[in-house]
Amino acid sequence: MSTVEPGTLLADRFRLEDRVSESGGATLWKAVDEVLARSVAVYTFSPEFPRIKEVVTAARLASRVSDPRLIQVFDASDETEDGTAYVVSEWVTGDSLLDLLQSGPIEPERGAALVGEAAEALAHAYEVGLTHLNLTPDRLIWTTGNTVKLIGVGLDAAIYGLSADDPAAEDAKGLGRLLYAALTGHWPGEEDHGLPAAPTDDGKVCTPRQVTAGVPGYLDAITCRALFAEPRKGEPPLTTPAQVAEALADVPRPLPAPPVPSTPPAVNLTPDERSRPARPPLATPRQPVIVPPPRTGGALSRVLLSVIVLLVMVAVGVGAWTVGKNLGNTPTVVQTIIQSASPSQKLTVVKPVSATGFDPLGDDKTENPEYAGLAIDGKPSTEWHTQSYTSADLGRLKEGVGLLLDMGKPIRIADVTVLLSNSPGADVELKVGDAAQLSSLKTVAKARNASGTVKLTPEKEATGQYVVIWFTRVPLHEGKYRGTIYEVTVHSPESA
Repeated sequence: MSTVEPGTLLADRFRLEDRVSESGGATLWKAVDEVLARSVAVYTFSPEFPRIKEVVTAARLASRVSDPRLIQVFDASDETEDGTAYVVSEWVTGDSLLDLLQSGPIEPERGAALVGEAAEALAHAYEVGLTHLNLTPDRLIWTTGNTVKLIGVGLDAAIYGLSADDPAAEDAKGLGRLLYAALTGHWPGEEDHGLPAAPTDDGKVCTPRQVTAGVPGYLDAITCRALFAEPRKGEPPLTTPAQVAEALADVPRPLPAPPVPSTPPAVNLTPDERSRPARPPLATPRQPVIVPPPRTGGALSRVLLSVIVLLVMVAVGVGAWTVGKNLGNTPTVVQTIIQSASPSQKLTVVKPVSATGFDPLGDDKTENPEYAGLAIDGKPSTEWHTQSYTSADLGRLKEGVGLLLDMGKPIRIADVTVLLSNSPGADVELKVGDAAQLSSLKTVAKARNASGTVKLTPEKEATGQYVVIWFTRVPLHEGKYRGTIYEVTVHSPESA
């Protein structure tokens, strides 16, 4: 009988540190590679585990696939001197698709790009005879290094004894499930895997466009072709991972990283552990996704506090900009345009009644209105964005475009906080007025070359029913240019 405990050294190299999970004779560990001084994930297997040879064979096959989107397997043995079989793979941190969906569906193109990357990686695995058969939301990872990782290829099937008459068709269907989940936030399968069940109509799963507004027709069709294995829009069913990858090949890459994670990632355990504890608060430090195979005081105090906070924000912003410039990466910068409301006032958040894309100078007078509500839903993982343009100055087609908020009635505006994308280059203006017409809106604050969290504060008191975040220049995005707003918060002053 194996006596594997924390501190055990495997192959004179891999030191087991923390037992993460245990199920059916397979134990998952966080470990350290003492030769290369790096964290690794290790599966150990008891002598009674029935599929040791299948697991080790799958691990050795997986080690031959060089696709960086698949988890690297470093070592595998069907038996050590003390009778312990093990598999060693890389340890990866990040957010699983399940984590990303905790606040609802993500932007359709982003979700499709995630699944498209996974499909391409899985197609490469099929070239050496590997399958997956366990494509669930916790097996697709968006890493802290802004890359995609698909975990469990080959190994999940061997560890959990999964099989299928047509593995390629089953994995194509699995990719269809992942795409459905990304587009809707629901899971179209018998088990929930941490997501609510997909709604049905007359016993049949509803299509993504029936569940969530704003899903592009072509992504709805691709999902149905893979998930239901049926033709759509004159195109045949998708029955292999390679076909799914080809169908999603035109979705733009690389994937944009969300500027603010909505929740910290949970530890990614085995497929048997589907019940997850309550999610920790945002202040909780990020936990690794293990990737093995499967105001108090007087007025003077408030003034001093405001000054100190402002100085700290400026110092942090300058320091981050300097480091980012040296590394060739632009960090998220908090830009305070003007000092906040006076110490004699407190601020109240006022939620807009509605939001819409505002394009009074464009030909069609609209700008992605179906996404506008996502900028005021309280979820920084969702977004409204402009159309894509050929240059930062909106392709020289118009002087500006923006997001229009209807506050329901005229209110006093203390400031408006806007969460933009991390890419620099956005010139934005805050416009306020009593009519949803460009000529009736007055510019009360501006920010240049903005990114990240931007606070727009009017120099003089502004009052109006309509608030517009107006882009006059937009940043680079996947080879083109577009403005993105993840969240808008409107503050109104009240007497203290």
